[in-house]
Amino acid sequence: MPRRTPRTILDRQRTPRRFTKFLKGASICALVAGLLSPLSQTAAAQPASAPAAAAANDYCGGRCSDILPAGQNGNATLAEIILNQAFGTQPAHADDQLAPYGNLASGYSGLTDAKINDFFRDASFGVPADQVESTLKPAGRTDVTIVRDKKTGVPHITGTTRYGTEFGAGYAAAQDRLWLMDVFRHVGRGKLTPFAGGAPSNQGLEQEFWRHAPYTEADLQAQIDSAVATNGARGQQALADVRAYIAGINSYIDASDSGRYFPGEYVLTGHKDSVTNAGTIEHFKETDLVALAAVIGALFGSGGGGEVNNAISLLAAQSKYGVEEGTKVWESFRERNDPEAVLTVHNGESFPYATKPADPQGEALPAAGSVAEEPLVYDRTGSAATTAATGTSAAATASALSSAKRGMSNALVVSGKSTASGNPIAVFGPQTGYFAPQLLMLQEIQGPGLSARGASFAGLSMYVELGRGQDYAWSATTSGQDIIDAYAVELCQDDTHYLYRGTCTAMEKIEQTNAWKPTTADGTAAGSYRMQVWRTKYGPVTHRATVDGKRVAYTTLRSSYMHEADSIIGFQMLNDPDYVKSPQTFQSAVQHINYTFNWFYADAQHTAYYNSGDNPVRANGVDAEFPVWAQSAYEWKNWTPTTNTADYTPASAHPNSIDQDYYISWNNKQAKDYTTAPWGNGSVHRGNLLEDRVKKLVTAGGVTRASLTKAMADAALADLRAEDVLPKLLKVINSSPVTDTAAAAAVTKLSDWVTAGAKRKETSAGSKAYANAEAIRILDAWWPLLVKAEFEPGLGSDLYTAMTNNLPVDEAPSAGHGPTGSHAGSSFQYGWWSYVHKDIRAVLGETVEGGLAKPYCGGGNLGACRTILINTLKEAAAKTAAQVYPGDDLCSAGDQWCADSVNQRTLGGIKHNKISWQNRPTYQQVVEFASHR
Repeated sequence: MPRRTPRTILDRQRTPRRFTKFLKGASICALVAGLLSPLSQTAAAQPASAPAAAAANDYCGGRCSDILPAGQNGNATLAEIILNQAFGTQPAHADDQLAPYGNLASGYSGLTDAKINDFFRDASFGVPADQVESTLKPAGRTDVTIVRDKKTGVPHITGTTRYGTEFGAGYAAAQDRLWLMDVFRHVGRGKLTPFAGGAPSNQGLEQEFWRHAPYTEADLQAQIDSAVATNGARGQQALADVRAYIAGINSYIDASDSGRYFPGEYVLTGHKDSVTNAGTIEHFKETDLVALAAVIGALFGSGGGGEVNNAISLLAAQSKYGVEEGTKVWESFRERNDPEAVLTVHNGESFPYATKPADPQGEALPAAGSVAEEPLVYDRTGSAATTAATGTSAAATASALSSAKRGMSNALVVSGKSTASGNPIAVFGPQTGYFAPQLLMLQEIQGPGLSARGASFAGLSMYVELGRGQDYAWSATTSGQDIIDAYAVELCQDDTHYLYRGTCTAMEKIEQTNAWKPTTADGTAAGSYRMQVWRTKYGPVTHRATVDGKRVAYTTLRSSYMHEADSIIGFQMLNDPDYVKSPQTFQSAVQHINYTFNWFYADAQHTAYYNSGDNPVRANGVDAEFPVWAQSAYEWKNWTPTTNTADYTPASAHPNSIDQDYYISWNNKQAKDYTTAPWGNGSVHRGNLLEDRVKKLVTAGGVTRASLTKAMADAALADLRAEDVLPKLLKVINSSPVTDTAAAAAVTKLSDWVTAGAKRKETSAGSKAYANAEAIRILDAWWPLLVKAEFEPGLGSDLYTAMTNNLPVDEAPSAGHGPTGSHAGSSFQYGWWSYVHKDIRAVLGETVEGGLAKPYCGGGNLGACRTILINTLKEAAAKTAAQVYPGDDLCSAGDQWCADSVNQRTLGGIKHNKISWQNRPTYQQVVEFASHR
């Protein structure tokens, strides 16, 4: 069956026939008078009469750059949407960062420091006088000015009062991302389908996030109240900043509504009338920002989960091999603390967390075959009852309950001891998928207590979240340490009551009904459903099972649950030039962020790293890998259920470092003895692609911005399987002469590709065809075949299937995975490459540290293993391109380049061109500060 790209919100506008019908149905007078006459947001701004002066507080010396495709402008009027859909024209600044971003894939080999801004954009403070495109005093205020530059249209917000500065930030955010902000406040509340349409992918999106954070309006408000009450003056300042920011958003809503230059998606989804202007764009409120934060936290900052799946696979291993041997096999695949894993803190320092206890206590493992997922969706009607809708719900549930969070992001940071200038260099950024408009937006914000430039998630840009200050820069990658635990609550009375500290207690039912009807943007037929979650003191119910003969419900409790707003204090500190003045104060700031991130820092003299998150202190003997009984003895230390607060590990226990020779991170293991929730931190991880390149640069010395950027760009095109595992597979095959003609031809192609560098790279810029295309096709087809043939005979079908539920076999660029779907760039985060690598090396007789408990390929016999590899290789080589790349809504079957390509997935009415595959951050900085305050 053809692979389908998830279609979210306004993706259906890609269908020319549908859009043509819309155009035919529209009145010409309405189009001319109602659509083309309103001023766009750019036209509404006035040319600058007094351009911004050069910034005196910028210590980067012109050596700070960044990039965020597709472009800064994420709003489009209905007229602009129509022109884009009909003729491909782009609104101003909608895609002017896409080409330079995409061109790095073919242009990095000749990169020099002087050419960096051919592929990035100058990220200096301020706007040169001759580069000012417009100046705006929003709502006629005299205490804030928004200056936009000609090249990118990025807003540079300068205020003389704190309120005015934040008002301007809110106004600028709405100018650039109002529709997207509205979409995600509805996603956070689980109410996307009534707002944007009932497309199956919209259903899946709201279900996945509402299962993660089923909050009521009172819950959202309580989180604001708590964050303010527990953070003193900074909490009060944060609330004032939020209120000013929201006032700015709402001021733009009113201005764009009366001026009729609001985003055209409001018309296409039936919220506004293009002729009469009837309809309402709802004002934002404080709780909307908490709903937005819950979505971002769920996507990128909530490590853990998967305990029930872990238990199922452990039981399968014990059933196959017996308890003792089965446990050894399971632990060898789990790789909790693999000695061959690449580390961010690589100086040997140990940071024990979530390690395996010597004598596990309180485990609540289910009876075999008794586990059932808790339903989320009920009472389906209309299009909600289709096969596509129910299939999407199943995928959303699997993603929400898995420990394999697609966190993404990478960082390369080198100490000044190894650079040509003597100043540290960083190339880093978040890998947040590709959307139109982008989830992130750029801004510069300068005002009392605020001085920063960089990226923020739309709707949360009261502060820069990833970027640079006056003389320092910072960024983050998703870390994935376990802040989520599963509890088995014993049922009493019926299925909706449970024992809480000895008392039979009623579960709390949280539910809402969503209904939708067809719109111009989304023609999905009318439908509805009810979403229902049962909440306990130990979190929402995720599964039902039997444990030791008792009926239980499994729940999931994360430390950031009911605390989505707490991290605002850390971001406030990062933007405060009077707070962050050193690596130590940087580390102190990010300690206030309760999401699971790896934070990196660079200034003119120092580098630093800190792993954030509220890591709960578990009871002695509790193994974080598995569910435990919901009893006082196994709760987090000093846990208070009414506030979901507990004791957390101290800052010194989190992986941290200052001035290590270099740091790399690509969602790999943080440090020795620090266990992360996702599986796959073994001998081969995509972090190795950075480690190998950066270590080589540091060893040679004289690192420059260009050389470090080239290392990142080179890794971004590498096929991890081909670079680190394929040579070992070929060594087994070539251990005897290959006499089969088909196999020999495939081996030659694969060997030539490895020799050429194992890249997925175009033959030339814009060719839309890969060099070594045949070898790439063969490996894409071969990998899942060889893994299954290598491991399933030894593990047995039940255990093999259970293990693949813990860790997917593959994550090639053309695969659809995670909430961002296909064409998302990010690849090779999760897969069985370490297992294959260790098993094949053992077959070859090589030394393996932390090897698998048993041999698998051919039972450990070289000849038998070789036969398996050759047979599966021949099967793979015989597969056509159309079979390997079956096509989707964007690509024809057999189009390899297109199958891999990065597409800005439409969340609004504007669509952009595809670019060649790269595995790199969406927003990315290249920084080297020249001096320090």
